[in-house]
Amino acid sequence: MNLTANSRLLRLFGNRGHRQGLWLLPALLALTIACWLAFATDQFATSGNALNLVAQAMPLLITAVGQMLVVLIGGLDLSVGSVISFTTAVLAFGGPAYVVIPAVLLLAALIGLLNGWCVTRLNVHPIIATLSMQYIVLGITRVLRPVSGGTVPDVVRWSVEGSLFGIQMPLIWGIVTLVVAWKLLYGTRYGVHLFAIGGGVAAGMDDAARNFGIPARRNIMLAYVASSLFACAAGIFLAGRIVSGDPNVGLLFELDAITAVAIGGTQLSGGIGSLQGTVVGVAILALLSNGMNLLNVTPFVQTAIKGCLLMLVVALQSRRRIGL
Repeated sequence: MNLTANSRLLRLFGNRGHRQGLWLLPALLALTIACWLAFATDQFATSGNALNLVAQAMPLLITAVGQMLVVLIGGLDLSVGSVISFTTAVLAFGGPAYVVIPAVLLLAALIGLLNGWCVTRLNVHPIIATLSMQYIVLGITRVLRPVSGGTVPDVVRWSVEGSLFGIQMPLIWGIVTLVVAWKLLYGTRYGVHLFAIGGGVAAGMDDAARNFGIPARRNIMLAYVASSLFACAAGIFLAGRIVSGDPNVGLLFELDAITAVAIGGTQLSGGIGSLQGTVVGVAILALLSNGMNLLNVTPFVQTAIKGCLLMLVVALQSRRRIGL
């Protein structure tokens, strides 16, 4: 095989030097897991389990898409889990939908704006800034809703349990999420700027994008705002699914989202990644979780396996900065 053929093969599988990252091999892994589960269990290859799998995976998909925007610029958002819990708590107050839904979206945007401001203006490391915000938001959430309960608006419940034109609402959530994310990443100048900012950060030149006239600080702040808004959308979905508010429902979502993004080939150092890779990463985690539930694997073991996966994918990635 000549050099040209090698180059084509590397491009096909998404090598680390390509902007899309390594995503096709994880896609093959997801397909392998699905085939194995279809043979290993009788319940997996059923329409009911397929719909349940989509509904279970949707909050993670929405959260992971927002997390990917931050990871592309070389950051991390550890506050998304608390934003999810906070969203369900606010929605469960029982107020009218036209009040609580815009209110929770506005509050989520404010949380993201504060994260971005701490990172860009106060020069706080993203892990420390968003971890601090995680505790702040979680504390507020537990004051508002110490235990699970309350009533969410009927429209929130319908948006998860209902259907539109014969299509189940969880599928519509997924379609809308991917269309919006695709437009942001590949249909606007903003997406190009995210890759440029992250590429400079990964190369150890944080000011590279700014030197080319890209408003880096503004775009970084918008990335954190978008991450919080996606997490808020995931919280709305979960509120409709559990039909209540729960201060603990978002726990560990931040780690699951980071794991899904990393498995899908997005480099945690920034600048390399793809939307399809994130979808694949979410699919792998969803398949593993669904399969282990069908096989009666204890949730504690499932959590340990996810931790091992995160450790593995981070260890396989090249890192230039402390903390990533």
